[in-house]
Amino acid sequence: MQEYLIWTILGFVLVIVELMTGTFYLLVLGVGALAGAVAAWAGAPFLVQVAAAGVLASIGSWIVQKWHATQHKDGDQANAIDVGQSVIVARWVNQPEGMLRVKYRGTEWDARVKPGDLASAAVAEGGMLYILAQDGQCWVVGSQKPGA
Repeated sequence: MQEYLIWTILGFVLVIVELMTGTFYLLVLGVGALAGAVAAWAGAPFLVQVAAAGVLASIGSWIVQKWHATQHKDGDQANAIDVGQSVIVARWVNQPEGMLRVKYRGTEWDARVKPGDLASAAVAEGGMLYILAQDGQCWVVGSQKPGA
């Protein structure tokens, strides 16, 4: 099999896998592999093909990393679209520590009441709270809608 075909197949496989993950890193690796395919098609030696793929993938990865850094600065919320949305208290897991399960988007999520938000701690099952932030896999909720 021709070297450029191998590079092309590798590039398309990486791009297709990227479409399933959504991280953009596999996309730049796939584009790098396609650059290796172009170098192979042009008749470059294997080391030049690898260098072309590696340089393009490295530059692309650096650009994606910088883009992610500007999009998610310290203090920003990765799921800012969820901040401010209302949730329903499903049940308390540990009321003294403010841990509970809330219903949001058709399923239950782990949540904790914002420290110092005593009004939220008095909420009974079925009560409404608002998403203030996300801490790992846990929502931080409170009784006041952010920005209100």
